[in-house]
Amino acid sequence: MRLAAPLLVFAAATATAQTSTPPASYVPPLATLLGRPTSELRDLVERVTVDQRALQRRYPVEYSTARLTALRGFYTAWQARLREVDFDKLGPEGKVDYLLLANRLSEQLALEGRAAARYAEMQSLLPFAGTIMELFESRRAMLTVNAEASSRQVSRIADQAARALRTIDSAPKPTKIVAFRAAQEVLDLRQTLKSWYDFYTGYDPLFTWWAKAPHERAADQLQRYARALREKVVGVREGEDEPIIGDPIGRAALIEDLGYEMIPYGPEDLVKVAQREFAWCEAEMLKASRAMGFGDDWKAAIEKVKNFHVEPGKQTDLVRDLAREAVEFIERRNLVTVPPLAKDDWWIEMMSPERQKVAPFFLGGANIIVAYPTDAMSDEDKLMSMRGNNIHFSRATVQHELIPGHHLQYFMTDRYSTHRDTFGTPFWGEGWALYWEMLLWDQNFPRSPEDRVGMLFWRMHRAARIIFSLNFHLGTMTPQQAIDFLVDRVGHERANATAEVRRSFNGTYPPLYQIAYMMGGLQFRALRAELVQSGRMTDKAFHDAIMQGGSMPVEMVRARLTNARLTRDYAPNWKFAGALP
Repeated sequence: MRLAAPLLVFAAATATAQTSTPPASYVPPLATLLGRPTSELRDLVERVTVDQRALQRRYPVEYSTARLTALRGFYTAWQARLREVDFDKLGPEGKVDYLLLANRLSEQLALEGRAAARYAEMQSLLPFAGTIMELFESRRAMLTVNAEASSRQVSRIADQAARALRTIDSAPKPTKIVAFRAAQEVLDLRQTLKSWYDFYTGYDPLFTWWAKAPHERAADQLQRYARALREKVVGVREGEDEPIIGDPIGRAALIEDLGYEMIPYGPEDLVKVAQREFAWCEAEMLKASRAMGFGDDWKAAIEKVKNFHVEPGKQTDLVRDLAREAVEFIERRNLVTVPPLAKDDWWIEMMSPERQKVAPFFLGGANIIVAYPTDAMSDEDKLMSMRGNNIHFSRATVQHELIPGHHLQYFMTDRYSTHRDTFGTPFWGEGWALYWEMLLWDQNFPRSPEDRVGMLFWRMHRAARIIFSLNFHLGTMTPQQAIDFLVDRVGHERANATAEVRRSFNGTYPPLYQIAYMMGGLQFRALRAELVQSGRMTDKAFHDAIMQGGSMPVEMVRARLTNARLTRDYAPNWKFAGALP
């Protein structure tokens, strides 16, 4: 493998073994735990949450009529029950929980409606779905199985799948999006059928005698049909990388989702905000590029920074030392409380080559998952992985994943206001971590022009996410255009850009997830300007109050911290982005 620059062995003063923390320091003072404001609705929120999980366990088959009916009825009944609460008699925390729960119930009903609409689009491609769902539900209802009748139903499933396979070329062609979704649903239904079959086979000799052969045939036909949908309609061969298809939801659904996130802006407005942030990043990148001696050729500066990567096997040492550096930095400035146990209970895992196809950088939370080359990768992929996870890029992202970012979040939400986990939103979760990237920039965390390039790269990346993801869902940008945008305007390696776009559109992320990083960060930043820069709170008090209040839309964080007057019909109104461009 020929490298563009010498490999670097990272060594820092912090690389020595960490001193042992006295276990007694893990126990906090009682004053920090007792006498905290409580919510009268805490038990109610927890009851809704655990009952919802119970129903989802009871009806696990997505798109089944039984599941849809049960969940719709559940959410509607809880909406009626919540209206019985005397809102005006609630304390501030209870009012917050009331509004959060009312918002979440409405959102869940809307999502169930979308699920029904998605299934309706696929239904003609899934003629066997109803029978598979019926068999599974009969088992969950503990009805006595009729072996002979069940075998006939399974034979019918096999026949329907075989017929769908034979006529796939002559049948009306669905869109690639619907076919892509349907192919995955066929495999999910195949697994549902297997779960039903495995429950009886071997334990019921008569059932096995009747159903074994029909089930084998049905499983085979379903597998073949799913493959045919992918190859003949979606256009991807077995063994090829998954195509980036995505499932744009359209402007009306985007506006609806923004409403549930309590963000009073339209998608076009947020694109303008992102473009403004992107322009700021470009201006700062030019300053850093000039300081590095590259003039206005900031892409050359990025290329230079990418070549400062550690040798294979040393990335874990780099991550360890960068994590400790970030903790020392924020504690020295008294920015937020970091409990001793939070500093000691994270660890490092390595990311598989397969997972790096959709997550080419860090992932984190309870631990940090590090993307770096393995011996099985091609030379080209090895180099791109090292360049994309270079020292200066990593310095901006390790603290995002650990402390004060996601690891501190998870630590605190496991210990404070735990009932609010059900109100979790990426605008709070990812927004907090991105907000710290902004705040650390303002606190002079970058030590050199190269560090600034590393931090600016990610900030541009998050602004770009807003631009390409919203435009994709609005129908004005294709996945390929999104990849080109990341390569041409942000400076990504093409393979990493492809993985990023695939992750955004083919994964399990909700449509607004990718915009939540920077928009949530801007919300927290605006709130800090309102409360800390005005002198009403210290940084530490502000950040601790956010962490201890639990996860929720940031508008409600603001309502809590500013003691806003809340009413039963409260509507989002916080224009956190200021005047639009």
